[in-house]
Amino acid sequence: MIKHSRWRLRAKKLVVAASVGLAVTAGLAGCSGASSAGDTPTASVTQAQIDAAMKKKTTITIWTWATTLTGIVDAFEKKYPNVTVKLVNVGTGAAHYQKLENAIKAGSGAPDLATVEYQTIPQFALEGSLVDLNTFGYGKYKDLFTPAIWNSTNLNGGLYELPHNAGPIAMFYNKTVFDKYGLDVPKTWAEYAADAKTIHDADPTAYIAADTGDAGMVSSMLWQAGAKPFQVKGTSDVSVDFSGAAADTFTDFYQPLLDGKLLMPASGFSNDWYQGLANGKIATVVSGAWMAGSLKSSVPTGAGQWRVAAMPQYEESQTASAMNGGGGYAMLKQSSKQHQLVAAEFLKFMETGPGIQLSIAAGQYPATVKEQNSSEFLDAKNDYFGGQQINKIFSQSAADAIKGWQYLPYQSYANSVFSDTAGQAWVGKTTLKEGLKAWGDKLVTYGKQQGFTVN
Repeated sequence: MIKHSRWRLRAKKLVVAASVGLAVTAGLAGCSGASSAGDTPTASVTQAQIDAAMKKKTTITIWTWATTLTGIVDAFEKKYPNVTVKLVNVGTGAAHYQKLENAIKAGSGAPDLATVEYQTIPQFALEGSLVDLNTFGYGKYKDLFTPAIWNSTNLNGGLYELPHNAGPIAMFYNKTVFDKYGLDVPKTWAEYAADAKTIHDADPTAYIAADTGDAGMVSSMLWQAGAKPFQVKGTSDVSVDFSGAAADTFTDFYQPLLDGKLLMPASGFSNDWYQGLANGKIATVVSGAWMAGSLKSSVPTGAGQWRVAAMPQYEESQTASAMNGGGGYAMLKQSSKQHQLVAAEFLKFMETGPGIQLSIAAGQYPATVKEQNSSEFLDAKNDYFGGQQINKIFSQSAADAIKGWQYLPYQSYANSVFSDTAGQAWVGKTTLKEGLKAWGDKLVTYGKQQGFTVN
C-alpha cells in the first residue's frame, strides 16, 4: 500500500479541478519551492550552465513504458555525443508508479526522468519528489501548449512537466480480422458485444479485445457513459460514488463480456497481448490516441491491417467520448545536479524542439496548439493504418469528450488498489458493480486517513 505521511498536513490546502479530464490545478503549499499563484517564476539555472553540462560525459536514465521515444533519443544523442539516454521499462501503470514510489521512499534508485501521467502529477508533486521546471525558465513555453494540458502540469506556480501528448480515445481495430468474419465496424456497444461473441464462437482462441482489469480504462469507460465518480470541491471536499444510472450503463454492458469470457485474459503491454495483436487473435483496442504509436512500434507486422474508428456509443445517435492516458516526463529530485541539467535539455528538445515532429512521426497525438490545428497534421495519411487520416478522428474525439470529469488528488493510490477491489470482477470473484463499490469504499477510507473530507 502507498502511504504519504506528508499528505495529512497539506490536504486542507489542496485544490483540484479538471477540464476535460486534463486540467488539474492544486495548491501545494511549500512544495518544491513553488511560487505563489500570480507570481512570475524566475529561473535559477541559466542556459549557459546547461550548455556546459552537455559537454560532459553523462548518462541519464528515463523510466517509461512508452515505446515511442527511441527516435527522439537517437536524434538527441547525435546532437549531443557526450550524452547517453538510457530507457528502462520497470512496468506499466500501477507497477511503474509503485517502483517509483519505492525508490523515492528509499532515498535512492530513482531515475532522472519518469513517465508520470497528468492525473498522477499531484500525488508525486505533493510528496515534494519532483523538480519544479521553472528552475530552468520553462514557464516561457506556456503558449506552445493547449491550455487544459498545460494547466495539468502546473501546480500553484510550480511546473512539474512539459506536456508530451494527449489521449483522446478511439477504437483501434484490425480490419483484416473484421473482414474475415464479415463484420462491420461497430457503432454501438451492443454491436461491439455481438461482434465479440461472433469472433469467439468462430475461434475460441480469438477475442474482440484483451482485458484483465485496468483502472485507467474503466475510468475512461465510466467517463464516456456520463458517470462522475470522483468529484473535488473547494479545498478539501472529495466525493467518491460509483452508483447511479450512468455507472450502471457501463457495468450492464461490460458484465456480460466478463461472464461470457469474451475478453482475452492478457494484460495490456504483456507478451501475450503483443502476440495477440500481431497474430490477429485480438481484434480491437479501445485506447487513447497514443496507442497509434505503440501499435506502429511494437506490432510492425500489423501495418496496413489496423484502422481507427470513433469509440462505439451506447446509443447510435450519441457522440460521447472521453480521454485515456496522456502525460509527460517528470524530473526526480533524486537526480544529481549534472543529470538534472542534461535532463532539462532533453525535455526541451523533446517537447519544444525537434522532438515534437519525431513524436508525431512515432504516432503520438501532440499537446501543442500549432500541431493540433495544422492542416498538415489533420490531413496526414498514416501508412500503418492503411493511409487513413487518423488524426481527424482523434481531433473529433477530443472535441466530443464529456466535460466535467475529475480525478482524485490521490489517483495513483486509487489505481494501485483497483486490482484488489474492482479488479476481482475479472477473475469472477465479484461482479463489476460490486467491485466498483468496494473500490469506492477503500478510496473513501484512504481519503479520510489523509485529511480530506470524503463523502
